[in-house]
Amino acid sequence: MSKLTENLSRQSADAEWDLTATNLGRLSQRKYEVAVLVTCAIEPHNRHLPMGQDFFHAGYVARRCCEAAWQQSPNIVCLPAIPFGVDCNLMDFPMTVHLSQATLDKVLAEVIGSLRRHGIRKIVIVNGHGGNDFGPFIRQVQSDMDVHVFLCNWWQVGADRYNEIFSRPDDHAGQFETSIGLELFPQLVELEAAGDGKTQPFRFEALEKGWVRTSRNFARLNDHCAAGDPTGASAEKGRQYLDLVCERISNFLVELARAEVDEKFPHVP
Repeated sequence: MSKLTENLSRQSADAEWDLTATNLGRLSQRKYEVAVLVTCAIEPHNRHLPMGQDFFHAGYVARRCCEAAWQQSPNIVCLPAIPFGVDCNLMDFPMTVHLSQATLDKVLAEVIGSLRRHGIRKIVIVNGHGGNDFGPFIRQVQSDMDVHVFLCNWWQVGADRYNEIFSRPDDHAGQFETSIGLELFPQLVELEAAGDGKTQPFRFEALEKGWVRTSRNFARLNDHCAAGDPTGASAEKGRQYLDLVCERISNFLVELARAEVDEKFPHVP
């Protein structure tokens, strides 16, 4: 049994941190402080990782963190993941599913509006896809509604210790994401099919150095939708990184759930 299916198979109605598993009877007696929204993507990840890579790993991280945080602060709820994300630059690859950022923002705004109606003002977006850009949305929704929204790109949470665990950089479907896959859903990883992840460089030094940026059409990078070498990936590396980031995110959720929303929030009074 994979870590993903194990996590799902043991749910019961008393898992009140999981909105899909609890019920009206329990919800009517519970006051939630923090809601966790999960955003993902359905897109290719080299030839060896599943199309649901981002959907699987973001959902796992959010659920694991909410379950752990609940043990210390039982007022956190995890909503089901939104599977589709912004993927217009990968549409040359089969069965990529794309939502515009405007559409995704609209969906999130209406979900957050529902949460506010039910008294929840603190929302955490656990994002699993680099193409989803919520900065402008968060500024706007916090102006439009009496809410506080926090963005967590989960794969960046342990960036300060990345090089202690991984020996190669990973921009998309390389050693990092392959290691996560080997830990969470090894039955879906086909390493023998993997491409090397080598990409075409930019012709402009400014883009190569990073002080000018653009959006990349992934079909112009290579023929297997990757930007990272999966060589050296292992389940152990994936486990180490997941343990690190899940501990950090869980601790944040507990702190957030316990914090009073006053006129200075989220700043120090």
